[in-house]
Amino acid sequence: MEKPTEPIKNEYTVFPTGRIHEYDNQELIFRTSTVEERQARELVSKEMYEDLRQAAEVHRRVRKYVVSKARVGMTMTSLAEMVEDSVRTLIAENGLEAGIAFPTGCSLNFCAAHWTPNGGDKTILNYDDVCKIDFGTHVKGRIIDSAFTLTFNERFDPLKMAVREATDAGVKAAGIDVRLGELGGIIQEVMESHEVDLDGKGKLTPVKCIRNLNGHSIGPYHIHAGKTVPIVASHDNTKMEEGDLFAIETFGSTGKGYVREDMETSHYMLDYGVARNQAAGCLRTAQTKKLFHTIYKNFGTLAFCKRYLDRIGETKYQLALKTLVDTGVVNPYPPLCDIRGSYTAQYEHTILLRPTCKEVLSRGDDY
Repeated sequence: MEKPTEPIKNEYTVFPTGRIHEYDNQELIFRTSTVEERQARELVSKEMYEDLRQAAEVHRRVRKYVVSKARVGMTMTSLAEMVEDSVRTLIAENGLEAGIAFPTGCSLNFCAAHWTPNGGDKTILNYDDVCKIDFGTHVKGRIIDSAFTLTFNERFDPLKMAVREATDAGVKAAGIDVRLGELGGIIQEVMESHEVDLDGKGKLTPVKCIRNLNGHSIGPYHIHAGKTVPIVASHDNTKMEEGDLFAIETFGSTGKGYVREDMETSHYMLDYGVARNQAAGCLRTAQTKKLFHTIYKNFGTLAFCKRYLDRIGETKYQLALKTLVDTGVVNPYPPLCDIRGSYTAQYEHTILLRPTCKEVLSRGDDY
């Protein structure tokens, strides 16, 4: 497949609609508004839908290109930059108007999430690696968050199947008035019905949901917007609502099914609740204030990583970044890992609960 060279907006006057799921009768019976009223609300949201669909089409194009080009022996830095450079081209990156929504996660094996290479990292992609490629695109802050698992060795196919089927079950069951704890139970039942034989010797290992990872609602320029979508059964009676944008995100593991922070941090994000003036006022050194304003200008409340600071020409920022973290202005997101020797997989889709139907925005021919 050829390297992307032109923005996709040059190809479309209207961007492709995602996969549509009609609400079933049980879901609709409790709706008090008329069909006409719901259709009118959709017209009001037309521009927002188009922004999301543009971001979703970029996501589909990028992951198709990356899968065609990923090779054993390439560095993880080159893999991450392949994703990011393709996004920048296809979405016509334009400051905070359109671009990358968060650093490219390419966590390996027992590491489930929040790992991307820092500058100078020499990690190589190997034949027996299980790589979670989790990246986001956005147009005007409307974020598409979607992920898949890349492998070369077919022995990991059953693990990927377990997680993909769990994600698909979550997508299918999600809808207006669905309780989040019940949705988690549906995901868990599908995921944990699977066992895998990773060594080919007939020893079956159960696939476990990683119980302290979950999906989430998404807001404008706000990747984790408040609602949590568990992937195990819980007593969370919070309901999904009309207009909600959700990342249905599941993780399966051959380990303990529980992650903890490990390895060097790469992901950071300006605290969403910290106002610009308040943050600037609590900073004492010129270098720290300068870094804060650089982050605010270039990333706003979108996540960033050290490679992104390197790319825009920042140097000797480690102490200032630590100060921003220590004062609570910037939040760190360290890699999240199960036990060493285990394998983890991930699949994720972004769905929109429209007034008249559910749209799986990120769905493609691949997953």
